[in-house]
Amino acid sequence: MAYTASMSVFVQATSAMRPKTKNIRTVGIALTAVFVVMAVAQLFTFEDFSAVIDAMWLPGGGGMSSVWAALIVVFEVAAVPFLLSMRLSPAMRFVSMVSGWLAIAMWFTATLWQNLSSGVIVNSGLLGATVTLPVGWWNVLFCVALGILAAWAAWGMWPLARRHE
Repeated sequence: MAYTASMSVFVQATSAMRPKTKNIRTVGIALTAVFVVMAVAQLFTFEDFSAVIDAMWLPGGGGMSSVWAALIVVFEVAAVPFLLSMRLSPAMRFVSMVSGWLAIAMWFTATLWQNLSSGVIVNSGLLGATVTLPVGWWNVLFCVALGILAAWAAWGMWPLARRHE
């Protein structure tokens, strides 16, 4: 009984905290739109997406390309509920927020590696194998911009704040 009583607060879906500013809602929707476009493009030709990741010669070798491809898509999709302020348990809201950070961190790592490696890579992979995007420093700057948006959204909708209502 004590176990279920203490856990019932943890697993209840609650409304998201009110954003700290009016712009936070717009930032969350904009970042959601980017994640959804990226995830849909990556999933549209998912069978070829791991080959795109494999061509990047990321640390971990070719065996990790399928893991990278799957994790990137999972993290992008998992970030959406937090960014849209959906009713979630506090733990899931936190997991969703961290998923967005992890997706951006993985893309930042991949794009930085692409620009620093000496290999010639044709597709940056941001839109999977569906749309070929050239590799360049703009990819790194794009990931930095996504990171700024994610930090802004996390600041404005921090899921672990206590309610004072």
